[in-house]
Amino acid sequence: MYHAIVFLPLIGFLIAGLFGRLIGARGSEIVTTALLVVSAVLSWIAFFNVGFGAGTTRIQVATWMASGGLQVDWAFRIDTLTVVMLVVVNTVSSLVHVYSIGYMHEDPHRPRFFAYLSLFTFAMLMLVTADNLVQMFFGWEGVGLASYLLIGFWYQKPSACAAAMKAFIVNRVGDFGFLLGIFLVFVLTGSVAFDTIFPQIAGLTERTFRFLGYDWNALTLTALLLFMGAMGKSAQFLLHTWLPDAMEGPTPVSALIHAATMVTAGVFMVARLSPIFEYAPVALTVVIVIGATTAFFAATIGLVQNDIKRVIAYSTCSQLGYMFVALGVGAYSAGVFHLFTHAFFKALLFLGAGSVIHAMHHEQDMRNMGGLRKHIPLTAAAMTIGTLALTGFPLLAGYFSKDAIIESAYAAVAHKGFVASYAYVLLVVAACMTSFYSWRLYFMTFEGKPRWTGHGADGHAHAADAHGHADAPLSGHPDHAPPAHEDTHGAHVHGDHHGHDHKPHESPLVMLIPLAVLSLGAIAAGFAFKGVFIGDGYDGFWKGALFTGKDNHILHEMHEVPKWVIWSPFVAMLIGFALALYMYVLRPDVPAKLAAANPALYKFLLNKWYFDELYDFLFVKPSMWIGKFLWKKGDGFVIDGMGPDGISARVVDVTDRVVRLQTGYVYHYAFAMLIGVAGFVTWYLVARG
Repeated sequence: MYHAIVFLPLIGFLIAGLFGRLIGARGSEIVTTALLVVSAVLSWIAFFNVGFGAGTTRIQVATWMASGGLQVDWAFRIDTLTVVMLVVVNTVSSLVHVYSIGYMHEDPHRPRFFAYLSLFTFAMLMLVTADNLVQMFFGWEGVGLASYLLIGFWYQKPSACAAAMKAFIVNRVGDFGFLLGIFLVFVLTGSVAFDTIFPQIAGLTERTFRFLGYDWNALTLTALLLFMGAMGKSAQFLLHTWLPDAMEGPTPVSALIHAATMVTAGVFMVARLSPIFEYAPVALTVVIVIGATTAFFAATIGLVQNDIKRVIAYSTCSQLGYMFVALGVGAYSAGVFHLFTHAFFKALLFLGAGSVIHAMHHEQDMRNMGGLRKHIPLTAAAMTIGTLALTGFPLLAGYFSKDAIIESAYAAVAHKGFVASYAYVLLVVAACMTSFYSWRLYFMTFEGKPRWTGHGADGHAHAADAHGHADAPLSGHPDHAPPAHEDTHGAHVHGDHHGHDHKPHESPLVMLIPLAVLSLGAIAAGFAFKGVFIGDGYDGFWKGALFTGKDNHILHEMHEVPKWVIWSPFVAMLIGFALALYMYVLRPDVPAKLAAANPALYKFLLNKWYFDELYDFLFVKPSMWIGKFLWKKGDGFVIDGMGPDGISARVVDVTDRVVRLQTGYVYHYAFAMLIGVAGFVTWYLVARG
């Protein structure tokens, strides 16, 4: 069964990739989607079989490599953590495949697209089933390659190509740390296999390792290097800049990669390596700080985004910060629980956004929407469910998992002190902002007067402030034109060409069915699985798949926090909702006045804290200067000057002149011989004399 779960997506990739032209777009869609659906069904069977029955199982596939003390097997580690990820990856991937049949129906390159989707899924499955660090790294890099291909799928768009390159390069920064962490684990334990590594960790707590001229606690250094990889893959603060740009890919790609699967790989990796992190408290402190900062930072940027997909992208970044806070305080199961529930409602929001974009003829700017609920009621209902789940409405998925993280952060104050307090405050504030920008998205898109009809000469509908600027704070900026939007042929499609000649239309059934399934998950996933993930059934469900130290009682302590702590995220949600309702339904003139009163803060948030500009100044421009210097001076002046343009060129010049002596006339050669004989005789006579 597990071989089928892992290799069916690979078979789909090979069929669509190698024989796509032969079987056609429809054949590629059917084959890849059918295989993913089968894999998803088997994953749910495995979930109930392992989670509520059998324990950890190791399935040997093959011996991969053996060199000295390094033994790397290709094997599947099947435990509760694995089957949870199998359900997440294959469920979302299968629904994205089904959804893409409708969303990508106009694209002439559908076989390639579906092949890439299946390749990504296979690489992700290799990552989550890995029995050792090398196999995990293989899957880790595989999803990086597949995401590069999918983000840049519309390669005719320069912005898509640039976004794919940015994602690939930024992730390589994190992956370099991950690779160093793997090397250090092998140095410390002599193995890369989890079953060999984990039993040795407790004996390494006092071990030191010299790195960059300093003596580090070996486990702390190992955990920090491994977490560096997680920061890149899961778009955490400082290595987050690739995630919003990755929205240049088709919307199904955003749902698959940036909502439920690849970006959660870092969370999964830290959870899988919990025995290492549990014995590295300093590293866990860093995880808390980075996670809390990311949750707050990304939420602030989401307040002012106008592209519907970018709002959800920054929401994803923020929610990943929540997951890392849970891991940092030792509530590993709470972090994985939020990963599980988040997959349903965030994939729902992305696919719902895709349905909106499809209805609006590929318009993505929310300033050019409004009043869509009457035209696409089913999509509006799905987006409402996703928004309620994300913001933590009682009894929906996010209510159980996100609130559990906030409660665990407060419970950790007794052990972590200020760092846990910092996390708790930022998470509650982020919850308020999450509610605000989520309902802002809903109100701007589905409520109010339609802004896709009755346009002016420029074809755009903008909210005007008191000074007549085509701008509304928290809704746009006069210095930023509406973005170029995706279309299924890879061309730039602007807001002034879409949504004006035709009324919005509901998506086809093949796109609505995945929304319905994900809506069910967004409603029920939290309530149905709360008990086994973080409740009384915790031990019987996880069966040691997540490691907690003997002094780690955070899952018990989080249930004993004061009542006001339990109510704080709910109150934050209500405040965010009330502000969004007031500013975008009752008093839509308020946002413009607010931005006009705080222009510096507004531009700061709109420009994403200027991280792109900062990195451009610190890294991109110096790298370009160094590259140009080495090109012009190193390659052009030295190498070419001494080589092709120097010695080699002089040799060519000499041979060009010498070859002229080869005339082909016998008397010329005879004359040259006589001169030579005369010269030789002269030298002989002079030397003898």
